[in-house]
Amino acid sequence: MGQGRYERHDFADLRAMQELTGRLWSPDGCRWHLGELVWHRLQHPGREPQWRISVWKHAGETVAWAWAQPPGRLDLHVDPAHARVMDEILRWFETVAPRSARVVTVLDTESPLVEALLGHGFRLQRNGPFFVHLRRSLAGDLPEPAVPDGYTLRPVRGEEEAGARAAVHRAAFSRPGEPSEVVTESYLRVMRAWPYRADLDWLVEAPDGTPVSFCLVWLDERNRAAVLEPVGTAPGHRRRGLASAAVLGALRAARALGADHARVAARGDDAYPSARATYQSLGFRPFTRNLSFVRGH
Repeated sequence: MGQGRYERHDFADLRAMQELTGRLWSPDGCRWHLGELVWHRLQHPGREPQWRISVWKHAGETVAWAWAQPPGRLDLHVDPAHARVMDEILRWFETVAPRSARVVTVLDTESPLVEALLGHGFRLQRNGPFFVHLRRSLAGDLPEPAVPDGYTLRPVRGEEEAGARAAVHRAAFSRPGEPSEVVTESYLRVMRAWPYRADLDWLVEAPDGTPVSFCLVWLDERNRAAVLEPVGTAPGHRRRGLASAAVLGALRAARALGADHARVAARGDDAYPSARATYQSLGFRPFTRNLSFVRGH
């Protein structure tokens, strides 16, 4: 493998992960977008010591990365030209989570990874939640966003709104006994990471000026690819079209910056159909899904 594997415990490896993900991006099927990596890595403060992240390089180029989270979950991205590194990744994962049931998630289109997992004794998890990926072209019609009287739609102004932006995220995603961990500090880290842009981070404000809905779009300029992550609305303001307006505002801004297609992931199982239905009403269509494979207890 040339330079081989290295393991980091800071965020320098994030750019290596982004480099591979940007190089492999395809609108026809790619589980990760370089902006999603920022969001998932930085949204929750204090979790980094629990993670193990390894990067594989060949001739100075990133060809794979693996991200293990407790108790036994693995996310990864592998260059198909170096698919054999999957065997090394799974051996590494076994040392990271030796006493836990190990779960690995891939796309249903990543056939070499699926074959490697089956060859290492993993079995497909047929029940439980999963995510479906939806996409739409940004060419042609993209409706003008509209909000009810008294509400205001606008992009985030800058870092001075990190606290308000974190607060509306917590309002949208906290559940009884499961509060969201997104705080001002972690949202500031997201804002300061490439390729975050405040003009692609859209809010809807209630009549009293409180942010109540949002959509953050990440733009991969080289691939002209926009991805939505995250989107949400605070309880008490749902079913008013606010999230749809925020999505349209952010997508129109991304198109003006050169994006020609957009993608979003939503729950594909019947337990949470509303987000998927909202995206489909905006012209997104499912085209692939996540598969989870399990081995162990």
